[in-house]
Amino acid sequence: MKSLIRKQATLLLEDGTHFKGYSIGKSGTSGGEICFNTGMTGYQEIYTDPSYFGQIIINTTSHIGNYGACDEETESSVPTINGLVVNDFSQIFSRKLAMESLQEFLERNNTFGISCIDTRKLVRHIRIQGAMNAIISSDHEGDALKTELDKIPRMKSLELSTKVTTKEAYEVGAGNTGFKIAVLDLGIKRSILKNFEKRNCHVKVFPAETSYEEMAKWNADGYFLSNGPGDPEVMDYASNTTKEILGADKPLFGICMGSQILAKTVGIKTYKMHHGHRGLNHPVKNLETGLGEITSQNHGFAVDMDSLNDSKEAELTHIDLNDNTAEGLRLNGKPAFAVQYHPESSPGPHDSTYLFNNFIQLINETKSKYNEHY
Repeated sequence: MKSLIRKQATLLLEDGTHFKGYSIGKSGTSGGEICFNTGMTGYQEIYTDPSYFGQIIINTTSHIGNYGACDEETESSVPTINGLVVNDFSQIFSRKLAMESLQEFLERNNTFGISCIDTRKLVRHIRIQGAMNAIISSDHEGDALKTELDKIPRMKSLELSTKVTTKEAYEVGAGNTGFKIAVLDLGIKRSILKNFEKRNCHVKVFPAETSYEEMAKWNADGYFLSNGPGDPEVMDYASNTTKEILGADKPLFGICMGSQILAKTVGIKTYKMHHGHRGLNHPVKNLETGLGEITSQNHGFAVDMDSLNDSKEAELTHIDLNDNTAEGLRLNGKPAFAVQYHPESSPGPHDSTYLFNNFIQLINETKSKYNEHY
């Protein structure tokens, strides 16, 4: 294992707050919107989740890297974050499955980071002041670093799904004999596809800007809107495709960004949150069953609760018990539903995996009604 040379680095926030630490991963300069994840484990899944594209992630847990890195725990082929901020970065790892140290993984994938930061102080600052842009650098300081920071675009009104979507359609579980699921890839995690595979589904993943006409040629039994990065309000291409799916009365399920796109399609507003939800222990209440769920979440945008309550097109199905924000919705008169959180977890609890079963049941019910009618 290669020893990490401690090179000094700076973290600068757009409000002028700055921290000194040491460079980890690849040395250099990288910036984006800074946000925090409160998960105690699962750092590799977090760093490779396409929903984090364009962001710098703060891990609130104090020790990062102590169980190394392995290919089995990636949600995409490479890390998608613009940087990471940690307190104690471990070069020593101990785990049978680990293939390399986290430092080697980050360096190999050109990922920037900074360690020895008072993450508790930093997270409190962001919770009070809200999400903002930031920059990490081992090369620049002072005015030069501020100049680089000013070049970083703001997350609001930023379209990013086309940056992380697949370039070409591909299939997963081609030998499975269950339902055919067409996925609109807005930045999908591998673990979502694995959940469909476990349920004997044959999945075809389409690029984000694919039209319904093109997707329909595959004759899918159901459609899925994936998670992804950026602002849903500027993703008209996705809502246009969703509108046509709904018009064809096809079963539809959405997760995270998929929930926001479904809401936007039927005229419900979305908004940028103060600092978002990112962690593995967010309590959510299922309003249809009355039961609570501990959920994995990662979103900086959300469906507007007032707009949802005023809508005749949809109704609220899940609510966050920390701040009473909307976490799930179902359309009225259409076989379509979505949740804002991540039932596939990875990392996180498995309280909500039943939603994949609900989608399979919805497809069954929709097909039965069609067969009865015809």
